[in-house]
Amino acid sequence: QVHLVESGGGMVRAGDSLSLTCTASGETHTVRGMAWFRQAPGKGREFVATIPWRNWSGPGPRYADPVKGRFTISKDNTKNTTTLEMNALKPEDTAIYFCAASTSFFAATLTSNYKYWGQGTQVTVST
Repeated sequence: QVHLVESGGGMVRAGDSLSLTCTASGETHTVRGMAWFRQAPGKGREFVATIPWRNWSGPGPRYADPVKGRFTISKDNTKNTTTLEMNALKPEDTAIYFCAASTSFFAATLTSNYKYWGQGTQVTVST
């Protein structure tokens, strides 16, 4: 089992920055990839960014088109954390942000590829 806890959400204004952190515990040695997803009110859960948890020869971090150039995902394997740095936030970024861990894929973008999920943290961006 892998337990994930998100932190860092809050309410900001458009153009501001915010950083989210996901802390993993438990059987983290089984994790291959970590990701952030988000779910806006009345919408489905959508992919935001992913990063391989372990070193591999494939591509590095991947991002959804709406956040490319504004969001950066990083990791610290020594602390078992994954961070999502969000810049130039827009009202449409308002959502609950979820951290997810995959034991099968290094940099997947589908919710079905992820076995473990955090409880989520709210991000609200006002105009």
